[in-house]
Amino acid sequence: MWKYILYRTVQSVAVLFVVSSVAFVLMHLMPGNPWASIGMTEEQYKWVDEQKHLHGLDLPIYEQYFRWLKGLAKGYLGVDYNFVPIDSYIWWHAKNSFILLGTAWLITLMVAIPWGIHNSTKPYGISDRTALFLGAIGFSVPGFVLGYWLQQIFSMQLLWLPPSSMHTPSKEGDLWDLVQHMILPVATLVMGMLAYYLKFVRDGMMEVLESPFLMTARAKGASDRRVVYRHALKNALIPIITLIALDLPVLISGSAIVENVFNWYGLGPLMVTSALKRNFPVLIAIIMVVSGFIVLANWAADLLYTLVDPRVRLTGKKSIAK
Repeated sequence: MWKYILYRTVQSVAVLFVVSSVAFVLMHLMPGNPWASIGMTEEQYKWVDEQKHLHGLDLPIYEQYFRWLKGLAKGYLGVDYNFVPIDSYIWWHAKNSFILLGTAWLITLMVAIPWGIHNSTKPYGISDRTALFLGAIGFSVPGFVLGYWLQQIFSMQLLWLPPSSMHTPSKEGDLWDLVQHMILPVATLVMGMLAYYLKFVRDGMMEVLESPFLMTARAKGASDRRVVYRHALKNALIPIITLIALDLPVLISGSAIVENVFNWYGLGPLMVTSALKRNFPVLIAIIMVVSGFIVLANWAADLLYTLVDPRVRLTGKKSIAK
């Protein structure tokens, strides 16, 4: 098991190194920069040149990369093209994104897993058909369209909830005000995620419930509840863990779209603003933060494999229950 964990750790570090290299080179090859504008005075150009020299932005690209990589190893993300340390604000945006995405993700799992299990034991009933109907909405309606609909209904028509932003002016730091502002973006994300999580849990459980070893458990006198939650769920968790790990990039990109719809101060609006201003160091930092989170989540998923599936502990390889 430890050999497997060590292998996955080394592999994760290698992936981050490749991502950082590709992102850094591609961003620096992009045309344009925020200083290529008309109307700057000679003193302003001189000040920009001094700042570029001070922060090493006039060095060859390979020297900039190794200098940036050395700082990254210490947790330093460099400065943006306004010569402001990126660390001074990116973590605030990242925290807001992860609060929104994490809340929606936890609610989705808390609803999808028990509901999917229930539907797998009583397929094609009212509950199952309701889940299929909600799934059809989640699959077919884009997140930004669903968010706009929710804004129009609950904010503009019914006036029940605030339409956008994270706080009402003068109420920054008020937890209840934050929760009210979270309801619509979280509901938008949950509707999208719930669609396929419900279907995946239901179909996975139905496949496992037909396995011969569960017939043996029932023959030995195990109750239906024990068969479902003790034996079947443990085997169905393996593909569910895989889905959660592999789906994170899609969830994060979907969260970025929803953040822009609801003007949530996360990484999504920061990424759009930085792209429009050609502030490439910020884009590289966002890529590294998101990539690091995804790689860490996949590493944690591989660790969960060793706890759920004994075959991983013995062979060091992932196995999918059939």
